[in-house]
Amino acid sequence: MVLGSLLNPVNSSMLAVALVPIGIAFGAPPSATAWLVTALYLATSVGQPVVGRLVDTYGPRPLFLSGTAMVGVGGLLGAFAPNLGTLIAARVLIGLGTCAGYPAAMYLIRSESRRTGQESPSGILTLLAVTNQVVAVVGPTLGGLLIALDGWRAIFTVNVPLSVACLVLGTWRLPRVPRAAGPRPGLDLAGIALFGAALVTLMLFGMHPRTGTAWLLVVTVVAGVGFALRELRTREPFIDLRVFGGNRPLLATYVRQVLALTVSYSFLYGYTQWLEAGHGLTPSQAGLVLLPMFAGAIVVTTVSGRRPQVRGKLVVGAVSLVVACAPLVLVGSTTPVPLLVGLALLAGVPQGLNSLANQNALYHQADPARIGAAAGLLRTFTYLGAIVASAANATFFADGATTSGLHDMGWFCLAAAGLLVVVTLLDRSLRGLGTPTRKETSA
Repeated sequence: MVLGSLLNPVNSSMLAVALVPIGIAFGAPPSATAWLVTALYLATSVGQPVVGRLVDTYGPRPLFLSGTAMVGVGGLLGAFAPNLGTLIAARVLIGLGTCAGYPAAMYLIRSESRRTGQESPSGILTLLAVTNQVVAVVGPTLGGLLIALDGWRAIFTVNVPLSVACLVLGTWRLPRVPRAAGPRPGLDLAGIALFGAALVTLMLFGMHPRTGTAWLLVVTVVAGVGFALRELRTREPFIDLRVFGGNRPLLATYVRQVLALTVSYSFLYGYTQWLEAGHGLTPSQAGLVLLPMFAGAIVVTTVSGRRPQVRGKLVVGAVSLVVACAPLVLVGSTTPVPLLVGLALLAGVPQGLNSLANQNALYHQADPARIGAAAGLLRTFTYLGAIVASAANATFFADGATTSGLHDMGWFCLAAAGLLVVVTLLDRSLRGLGTPTRKETSA
């Protein structure tokens, strides 16, 4: 469960230190290599809810095994890619393949909760958060090490042994779910197509926002409206929008996830590229500078995970995100490396709090019968944040990862983090969420 769920964050974050050397290898600017980030997140944004629903229907085993096999294939394709286009295709395969890990994990946690009667398995949820969120922070350090040892292609090759390990463990340990009586729900292919069209055209405009590409926004709006109408009218929607109307706390959790991850990924990719191109560090050195962010995040996640309450984590996480973003508008090419390391350490605090708390909130807010789909949708909103971050970085670093571009990105992050503080403070449904009941306390 843990190994499968970390495939996506480790692939997301390792790439941060590889964007510059990949750009050099293929003669591609940052606006082009940004598609290596975007491709994975577009694939997973659409794929996560689909796979989550399939996990709810067929159980975790078949989806987990087929998905992790696809990750291995994508890793091999990337390791031998002759051009940037092939490398982007490899990222799409990896993105689709990693869609099963997290919904399968949440399905297993919820089913075990039903079996044991334990309603708030905070220890297991914390462990899952550590592997899914903190591993994302250690990824740049791991990626820098792999690049130093065997070049940037090593960050793709490493997927092969990870895939094999997942296939072995999944075959050995994942349970088979008995087939339910009656017909199984079908896939809303029209809804999936409209959702994907809205995301892709919005991303295309975000990568190159100008008058000549404004027509993409028209397509985005048309596809978005068509998607909403389709989902509200069909009996088996791809994303049940009616659930949002009846579950506003869950919708608020998704909004917080978008805002928090927009800032986190903007920082992760933007700050890392600037360390290499703007401050002159090597990929391995940039990875080491970011290592304290991993250490801080894992300590914060582990300590805060012992308490099941959600609201306090979200408030502290949102405020600390503002504090961590403020120095981005002040650093420069002559800033001493120890201060850059301190900034990374500061960023580890919100990294260790926000996603853990939103995951715990979803566990309590989602319909147990739809936990796989709800968890997949949480990942979709995570990737929406990453897509926004990727588009922002492509805009701010259009002429390279310069210091002025980093400052612009810093102001963008401050605005998003400030909005996250407001959204969190106004959400009254968080009060008491996660507090153990008398039954759980006595147990």
